Amino acid sequence: MAINYSKLFNRRRTSQSEPIPGTDQVKNSGGGYSWEIDDWARLDRFLVLGAEGGTYYIRERELVKQNHDAIVRCIQQDGVRAVNRVVEISDSGRAPRNDPAIFALALAVTHGDAEAKAQAFANLRRVCRIGTHLFHFAEYVNAMRGWGRGLRKAVGRWYIEPEVDRLAYQAVKYQSRDGWSHRDLLRLAHPKAPSPQHAAVYRWMLAGDGSLGPREVRRRIHGEDHIVNYDAVGSLPKMIEACELARRASSKSEIVNLITEFDLPREAVPTRWLNELEVWEALLTRMPMTALIRSLGKMSSIGLIKPFSNALQLVLNKLRDEKALQKARVHPLAIIMAQKIYARGYGHKGSLQWNPSPLIVDALDEAFYASFQNVVPCGKPILLALDVSGSMAHYNIADSCMSARDASAALALITAATEPDYHIMGFSSRFVPVKISPRMRLDEVIRRISNLPFEATDCALPMIWARENRVKVAGFVTYTDSETWFGHIHPSQALNLYRRELVPNAKSIVVGMTSNGFTIADPKDRGMLDVVGFDTTVPAIISDFVRE
Repeated sequence: MAINYSKLFNRRRTSQSEPIPGTDQVKNSGGGYSWEIDDWARLDRFLVLGAEGGTYYIRERELVKQNHDAIVRCIQQDGVRAVNRVVEISDSGRAPRNDPAIFALALAVTHGDAEAKAQAFANLRRVCRIGTHLFHFAEYVNAMRGWGRGLRKAVGRWYIEPEVDRLAYQAVKYQSRDGWSHRDLLRLAHPKAPSPQHAAVYRWMLAGDGSLGPREVRRRIHGEDHIVNYDAVGSLPKMIEACELARRASSKSEIVNLITEFDLPREAVPTRWLNELEVWEALLTRMPMTALIRSLGKMSSIGLIKPFSNALQLVLNKLRDEKALQKARVHPLAIIMAQKIYARGYGHKGSLQWNPSPLIVDALDEAFYASFQNVVPCGKPILLALDVSGSMAHYNIADSCMSARDASAALALITAATEPDYHIMGFSSRFVPVKISPRMRLDEVIRRISNLPFEATDCALPMIWARENRVKVAGFVTYTDSETWFGHIHPSQALNLYRRELVPNAKSIVVGMTSNGFTIADPKDRGMLDVVGFDTTVPAIISDFVRE
């Protein structure tokens, strides 16, 4: 009997449990075969998605180690390029959290050559923009290396370069984190104060408890006399004066006056006053966008946000301000998270409960779409394919309480809301009906996706379905972790069959939803592209790639 060699060696139809003959595919964590992304692509994935929580197949510690090793290789290959990439993604607000960028910057000052270290030191403030970022950086660095002269000078410049009022705000709002404080870093860096006012702020930070000695002066605020401590070198900024007064305040009216007069942030208000409606009303007027989104539940629980109230209207106006959202670098994932938690009426931790305002939920919907960069539609038919397999539901995106499966559905809605001709489908080991559209609220979309069954992964199904049903599309957009293993044909092979029979130039965009090292996109196929999920630039990239 003759041997059918095509069944033993077939470059057009190969089981996903085997590599495509003649390719450099590797075994993924699910046991199937896909391609390994290069270290620079993995750097991008880590910067946007992080590695917190691990994945279905890889524990958190191992995933962090894998990313650590890939980032170090990038730094050793071209440290300046690696640092510039960290700065670009962090400074533009493209990632849900800044911790991965801070960690990568700490790796650059640990493993980089002299040029890479100099670039990292020069850009410390662009990545570590607030005190909390700087404390994270100090903790990461402390775990990797000693405090050399270059590092001390870079940290010192963080305290020297800002104007004194901005520095005072940092001192009051971000006082300590991760076991580090401004006091600790000032003692390490020994910055030379550029002005007497800076010196006064340094002394206040070094005092630890805000006590500055016996020198006191009387200041009149809202018709009342208050005693304020002054440093012997120079006067303290008004923000620190207000912080000192807040610590000694004996009535909520004093706190309200200080917030109104000096724009005192919530972090400087003693805890005992943070259940008072009048205090939150004063805070709301100038509350930063990120703090506003995080505080919606609290303000609703104390009765500040209620029907027909001025507070409700103020919150709605702020959430609908697209320019303010973009200026504040509010990431879409933060908005989704806020809506998910706010809509259900209770917090992620603790016992806080509230009655959600439907108007707030709707405004958060609008803010989600507004938080992405402007996208020009490609105007061509696009199939949006959501991997709803078990591995996508196991882990959460960027240390949030949202699974990659839920987040991918929300991300797909951006393209769906932009493109006039699209179809959304779900797949695992079989097709899964996904009845969602941009006209639905995000919380409803997430609820529907969360209720889908968990199954195995076959990332070839979108192309198979389109070919079998003679559906012509210009591009397949697949949201997945690329841990495919179940199918009788590889996704790239299924795409090529589809091209031969229906659309010769059909594109494939793979949206990676984890920081693992795999992709179903053939790196040698110019019509296939791998991008990072929840990078705010991705919807525009998808549109541009399909349009080409």
